Amino acid sequence: MRVSVILAHPSASSFNHAIAAVAIRALRGNGHEVRFHDLYEEEFDPLLRAGEIPPDATLTAEIARHCEEIAEADSIIVVHPNWWGQPPAILKGWIDRVIRPGVAYEFLEGDGGEGIPHGLLNAKTAIVFNTSNTEPEREKRVFGDPLETLWKNCIFGLCGVDSFYRRTFSIVIVSSEVQRKEWLAEVWQTIDERFPKANI
Repeated sequence: MRVSVILAHPSASSFNHAIAAVAIRALRGNGHEVRFHDLYEEEFDPLLRAGEIPPDATLTAEIARHCEEIAEADSIIVVHPNWWGQPPAILKGWIDRVIRPGVAYEFLEGDGGEGIPHGLLNAKTAIVFNTSNTEPEREKRVFGDPLETLWKNCIFGLCGVDSFYRRTFSIVIVSSEVQRKEWLAEVWQTIDERFPKANI
């Protein structure tokens, strides 16, 4: 199985990096092909420019590669912190530039863009791991858990990905080493259950 793993956190010592590392080890240990992108390490350019908006636009080699990989992926895993109820700007820019018409969705014939898009992603499963410094109950009660709506409905649901799972680890800033080890064990178990050993 081909799995795209997208990480968005500026600090290499962050818990987000630890989550991504564990997920990748679990995937590879079960025989899956991983295509990994650390957006900050790669200095991904998040700016969508006017010339890139048309569906038939000529893309840079970098964006074309990202588009090809995400279109071919059997599953997608995204790891990022909750910043103001949103992904970091670099990841939002990745969404703008890579989750694009003709790659992730299309409008059916006779639809000028005002209707409901038809999803094109090959991926059957998407997982999002978040970190947060807000209590889960407050995140839902006060803020309405905007990341759940964004990833489940606005992005993966719209692009045809049927199976979605999201897990937020909080409160990270006051978590102990023991707690973090338990969370990482949970990440491993999640990957192991959803991506069992590949048949050879």
